[in-house]
Amino acid sequence: MVLNYIWISFFIIAFIVALVKLIFWGDTEVFVEIMNSTFSSSKSAFEISLGLTGVLSLWLGIMKIGENGGLIATFSRWLSPVFSKFFPGIPKGHPAAGSIFMNLSANMLGLDNAATPMGLKAMEELQQLNPEKDTASNSMIMFLVLNTSGLTLLPISVMVYRAQLGAAQPTDVFIPIMLATFFSTLSGIIAVSLYQKINLLNRTVFSFLGIISLFMGSIIFFFSTLPRENIGLYSSLFANILLFLIIICFICAGIRKKINVYDSFIEGAKEGFTTAVRIIPYLIAILVAIGVFRASGAMDLIIDGISYIFNLSGIDTSFVQALPTALMKPLSGSGARGLMVDAMTTYGADSFVGRLACIFQGSTDTTFYILAVYFGSVGIRKTRYAVNCGLLADFVGIIASIFICYLFFY
Repeated sequence: MVLNYIWISFFIIAFIVALVKLIFWGDTEVFVEIMNSTFSSSKSAFEISLGLTGVLSLWLGIMKIGENGGLIATFSRWLSPVFSKFFPGIPKGHPAAGSIFMNLSANMLGLDNAATPMGLKAMEELQQLNPEKDTASNSMIMFLVLNTSGLTLLPISVMVYRAQLGAAQPTDVFIPIMLATFFSTLSGIIAVSLYQKINLLNRTVFSFLGIISLFMGSIIFFFSTLPRENIGLYSSLFANILLFLIIICFICAGIRKKINVYDSFIEGAKEGFTTAVRIIPYLIAILVAIGVFRASGAMDLIIDGISYIFNLSGIDTSFVQALPTALMKPLSGSGARGLMVDAMTTYGADSFVGRLACIFQGSTDTTFYILAVYFGSVGIRKTRYAVNCGLLADFVGIIASIFICYLFFY
């Protein structure tokens, strides 16, 4: 429903702005530019969707090998002590824990469309444990905030879009996104824990969060000591080594389990192909709406207004052109994806704006969309403090993304 209103608003606002430009400024080309944008945007959306097919098939195939090879289940067992602290309402051995882990794993790989079915399954299983069927349980809220905070370690889809749009090093945003999403997720966990009175100073939880925080802090410190010209090189090298190492580990796990690795890959790749085809209409719809919005001049008015406000305070405004992606992300994933593509197309995939838009896209998630779909799927009407915690995580992710992008790319 939210996306419906956003989509309609893009067209109506574009029409009003174009009409004002025609009547008061005599701009006779504005409607020509709007119609031309509909054709070019729809063509770009289709080409981008086709480009996604191969990579989505690849990574969903790799994920299926990991699942059939038992690696996913192994990770789930390893994280069980931590999960039991964050989700005390889930009995030990309940299938909800496995579904939550699979959902978070897909999110961490940046496979948004693959994560949704797993998330809906997890929500159904959590509803079975929920004593008040119309009210969100503590476990549901923690699960939702972990989703809305955009917990992403391997932003596959973002890197695919960068490759499609000609980035010299599509993986150079890997480290910045990992850092930004860490701050977003950590703030979400802390917020929910304060509401639910979860003791984060518990030895297990504190050790887990402490180790991750130390690791992330070390990464920031390491890159802050590098010469500016070497940051992109090291970031890209580390990302590529880690990505290939994951592929090798999943394949080795399949060999150790004595499964047919090739057939498992094909099984997952088919799902990837289906997913890529399924998103074509959505990407066309949102990119056409954004193209019309930009061609009318409405986007420039918003950006100029925000730039003017920050200029008054003497703050550098290089980040402002990427803000539409950040502002759209809590409302619509496809909308934010379209704005990210638009930013890279307009300013360049390797520009500061293009990279920051990618970090925004990878560091948070679609708070309102996830809340509506996940809660709506099980009939939850009373969401309690889920929206507050989700939006707080989004805000922290946006601020962190800006600072981290200046550190790496400005």
